[in-house]
Parts: sequence; C-alpha cells; structure tokens
Amino acid sequence: MAEIIQRDGTWAFDGTTVRITPGLHRSVPLFRQTYGEITVPLEAVAGIVYEPVRKRGRLRMRLREGADPLLHATGGRLPDPADPYRLTVDVDRSGVAEYLAEEIRHALLLDQIPGEPTKAYLLPGPPVPVSVRSSDGTVSFDGTQVRVDWADTSDRVKRATGPRVINVADVVRVEWLPNSGYEDGFLRFVTRETVFSKLPAEKDPYALDLWGNVSRDLLTALVATAVTARLPHPSAHTGAEREPEPEQERAYGDVARRRGLTASVPPPAGHHDDLLRRLRELGELRRDGVLTDEEFARTKAVILRGF
Repeated sequence: MAEIIQRDGTWAFDGTTVRITPGLHRSVPLFRQTYGEITVPLEAVAGIVYEPVRKRGRLRMRLREGADPLLHATGGRLPDPADPYRLTVDVDRSGVAEYLAEEIRHALLLDQIPGEPTKAYLLPGPPVPVSVRSSDGTVSFDGTQVRVDWADTSDRVKRATGPRVINVADVVRVEWLPNSGYEDGFLRFVTRETVFSKLPAEKDPYALDLWGNVSRDLLTALVATAVTARLPHPSAHTGAEREPEPEQERAYGDVARRRGLTASVPPPAGHHDDLLRRLRELGELRRDGVLTDEEFARTKAVILRGF
C-alpha cells in the first residue's frame, strides 16, 4: 500500500481504491471535514500529478468526467482549499507524494482505465439524510424529498409561502454557486414547473440565497451533491437520438393552452412538417399579441433544440 499522511489529510492507495481522509487540523476547511472520507475507485480516476510549489507541494487528482456527483453539482466552483482532490504536501514528504502518484499512474496503465466520460456515477456522494443551516434557511434532504425551512431573515414572500417541500422526482437539475464573501451565491432546485423562472435567488421560493457565513454556506454543496447523485446521470441527456426534452413539451403545452389547442403530446421530434406547423403557430401567437417577443424567442429556441 502507498500512503501519505499530512496535516491536510491522508491519501492511501491499495491497488484498487484511493482512500482520501481529511485532516483534523483547524486549517482544514469545514467543508472537507464535514464531507468526510472519500473512497475513489481506480476506474473513476483520470490522472494524478504532484506539483512542487516553493516550500510545499501539492498532489492533485483528476477524476473522469461524470464519475463524481460532487464535481458535477459544484461545476468546478469549489474553492481550492475545499477541494478534496487536492492535498498540500510538506517539502520533506515530496518523495512519498511522487511515489504515490507513480503507483496510481502505473495501476491506471495496467488496468487500462479509459479516459473518456463515465455513463454512471462511480462515487455515491454524501450519505442521507443530510441537513445544512445556511444564511437563508435550513435545507434538508432525506433521499426522496428536499425541505427548505426559511430563516427569519429570508424574504417575506418566501416566509409567507411556508416551508418548501420538493420531491426529488420533480427536480430537473440542481444549480449551485458558492458565496465568495464578495458576491452572493445560491442553491436552486429547478423543477418542471420552474424551469423558465427568472426570479433572483433572494425571491425564488425554490432557491436559497447564500450571503452570510462563507464556510457555513459552502456546506449547501452537500445537499446539492446528494440530490444530484439521485437524478439521471448527465450522459442520459447527451445521446444523439433521444426523445424531445421536457422543456420542449412544456413550452409547447403552454402555447397550446393559450391558443385553446388540445393538450396532447406532440409527435416525435424529427418531423419537418410538425416543426413548420409549430413555428407557424408561434408566429401567429406573436402577431396576435398573445406572446411577447421574449416569450416567442424562448419558446422557439426550445422547440428548435428538441428537433
């Protein structure tokens, strides 16, 4: 086994998995300590490097795209100190760090681990239930439902609606932006009904506005990751042949209702005549003043994307 123990944490490789344990020192960010130990299967690893930096070096592991729901949920926006796949290494342990990196690279070659994106998550994300208290309220997830209890400082419209409960089956995607200390962040649960909503986070009843304690607000990424891990994998939306996106069907359904058409599901994508018919109807709705220019452009884009 190859292992390196540092104040920042411990990385151990047994030939099949890399076990990452955060350090207990106060310098280790709260997010990493709360996320806890991560077991990374070798097939999830894309590469690893040791980077010497002045008096200290850094081990940096890169995972295959689509392997980790944490990386997908945070979109590369985690601050460097909170990134669990970076390890600060003292200069006198640089040899051990280089040995560990070489052992992992050698195993990747022997097992012929591919570098392309995965078609399923290879890491489970944080366990549930998980609950985090943020500046805008407390968000909890039990594996099937998200619940948001607003804080006294939340917008009065949010507080007036009461606690928000969202079934994970209704979530289309999770959007997360950290609170940087200079600019507010947010955690938003986009549902089928709110996919076109443009409300700012401070007024959106499906979003938490992150403006307070930076370290505490960063923990909302735990909930974002836990929910993301239970949504369809990103690869499910990238196939060349797929059914029309839900946004297309909803957008067209809204137009149909406003025009008094039947609410039946439109024919499969790829039918040229159907495309022309929909665009012609949209044009008529705009000329009649039923749709604004913005609504017309948005719905047209969704329909074209579906075809």
